[in-house]
Amino acid sequence: MIYNAKYESMPRDELAQLQIERLQSTLNRVYRNVAFYKDSFDENKIDIGTIRSIADMARLPFTTKEDLRKSYPYNMFAVPLRDIVRIHSTTGRTGVPIAIGYTRNDILHWSELVARVIAGAGITENDFVQIAFDYNMFTGGFGLHYGAEKIGASVIPSSQSGNVQRQIRIMKDYKTTVLLSTPSYALRIASNLREMGIHPDELNLKTGLFGAEPWSENTRARIEERLHLSAFNIYGINEMMGPGVSGECAERNGLHINEDHYIVEIIDPLTWEPLPHGAEGELVITTITREGFPLIRYRTGDLSSIIEEPCPCGRTTLRMRRVAARSDDMVVINGINIFPTQVGEALKKATGFDPRFQIIIDDADGEDVMEIQVEVLEKMFDDEVKKLLSLKNAIAVAVEREMGVAARITFVEQNTLQMYSEGRVRRVIDRR
Repeated sequence: MIYNAKYESMPRDELAQLQIERLQSTLNRVYRNVAFYKDSFDENKIDIGTIRSIADMARLPFTTKEDLRKSYPYNMFAVPLRDIVRIHSTTGRTGVPIAIGYTRNDILHWSELVARVIAGAGITENDFVQIAFDYNMFTGGFGLHYGAEKIGASVIPSSQSGNVQRQIRIMKDYKTTVLLSTPSYALRIASNLREMGIHPDELNLKTGLFGAEPWSENTRARIEERLHLSAFNIYGINEMMGPGVSGECAERNGLHINEDHYIVEIIDPLTWEPLPHGAEGELVITTITREGFPLIRYRTGDLSSIIEEPCPCGRTTLRMRRVAARSDDMVVINGINIFPTQVGEALKKATGFDPRFQIIIDDADGEDVMEIQVEVLEKMFDDEVKKLLSLKNAIAVAVEREMGVAARITFVEQNTLQMYSEGRVRRVIDRR
C-alpha cells in the first residue's frame, strides 16, 4: 500500500522542483546557523545562491563522520538547544560519540517516513508489530515504534534485551504478525524455535522488516524458509534520524527512497566523483527537511546503486539496491581487499547457516594475519573433537577459496563477540 501518494507518487518534474526548493532553504539555514558549514562553504568559495539544480550539488563539499565527531556534542545543531526535544547518539566504529538532535517537527517527519516504509511492506492497523530493536541511544526501536503507531498497528516493544526464548514466548502469547529486527537476530530466533521444538506455523508471523546490517538475498531466503514469513529490506542510519530513508514495496526490487526528504547520490569512494545511476559506489545523502541536525552531502560509507526505472507499484521515487557492504568495513590484508560480506558467504558455504562472526586483523612481524571468530551454535556442537576440527578446516578452506587469504578460525560462545552500542556485532577489529 502507498501511505502518502501525494509525495510517493509525485511526478518526477514536480519532485525535482520540490527537492531544489527544500535544498536551497536548507543551505541557507545551515550557512546561517552551523559554523561548520559556513566555514566549509567559505573555504571552498561556494556561493549557495548558485546551487540551483541537483547537478550543482557536486560543487558542495562532503560531510563525514569525522566532521560530526569533531563537532560533538552540539556544534552541528542548526537550532537553539531549547528547540531540541530528543537527543540520540551512537559510538560508531571508533568509540567517539556522534550526537543527533531532533526538533518536534523532526519527530513528526520521522514518524511519517517510517509509516511509509512499513506500509509499503503491507503492514496495516490490523497487525501486531513486535519490535526487537533496542530502545536506547540507538535510533532504530524508537523510529519504527512511531511509524507503526502512526498507521494504527498494535506495537509490542519487546526490544532486543533479554533472551531470544522470551521473544518467542511474546510472539506466541501476543500473536505477533510482524517482526522488526536485524536479519541476524531473526535467524537466532529461528534457531531457538528449532531448539524449543516450535514449528513456525505455530506462530502468527506473516511479515518481517529487517535492517541495520548488510544482508543478502540468500539470507532473505533462509529467514523466509525458517520463519515462514515474507522478509522486507529497510534502510536508515542514525545520522539520517534512523530507519525511514528507504524501504521495499511488494515488488521487493530495490528500496524506494523518500526523496521529498532526502537527496541521494552515488560517488566513487576513492575519487569522490559522482557516478551515474546503476553504478555501484558509496551512498551520499543530503537532508532537505531536517531542522535540528541537517546534513549536506553526508558520506554514509554504505555501498549501493540507484535504480531509476519505474516501479510497477506506482511509486515514482528512485530506488536504491540493498546495501551489500560498507566502504569503511573493507580491510586490506597483504594487498588483498577483504569485505566482511565475503567472509559471511564463505561461512554459509562451509556450514550451511549464518553464524555470527568477527574478523580480527593483527600484525605478525610485518605480515598481516587474520583470525575469524565464529559463534558456536547448538548444531555445531559435537562430542567428537575430530568432527569439530573438521568443521574448522572446512571453514578455513572456504575462506581461502573465496578471498585468497588464509585465516585462523576460532570458535567462541554465543553472545561473546564485541558489539557496537546499537547491538550489532563489530565486524572488523584491526589491531595493526
